[in-house]
Amino acid sequence: MRIGLGYDIHKLVKGRKLILGGVTIPHNKGLLGHSDADVLLHALCDSILGAAGLRDIGFYFSNKSPKWKNISSLILLAECNKLIKKKKLKIGNIDITVILEEPKISPYVDNMKINIAKTLKIQTSQISIKSTTSEGLGYIGKKQGCSAYCICLLK
Repeated sequence: MRIGLGYDIHKLVKGRKLILGGVTIPHNKGLLGHSDADVLLHALCDSILGAAGLRDIGFYFSNKSPKWKNISSLILLAECNKLIKKKKLKIGNIDITVILEEPKISPYVDNMKINIAKTLKIQTSQISIKSTTSEGLGYIGKKQGCSAYCICLLK
């Protein structure tokens, strides 16, 4: 068994959609990035890649490449899944924590889990998604950004 840790953070800005776990969440700000800036999925990709002993998400999906501009991070996740399949690895479970002051994401978690499960061809019961705030502290606490941590177990 192999374990990997992933982390990502993006700035919240006006004029962008807020997309987490492949779900568009109604909000007056969205995450700034080269792709759709889905911090939840980016952290998940890095945890999968790390558990497999591979390079980080930026190595495979450069933010300098027009190929990945505004792309859905579900596509990046599917590509990561192909990389671990080549190594004959399977996902055991995934545990994700999103840090965001607002909006509350709990109404969207089931759809996030469904998106991830379909993309990775696993059961939703293998996925945990939780959220918390920064209690008003720092960059995230001032509602300027969102981050996510993820741990993934591969077999």
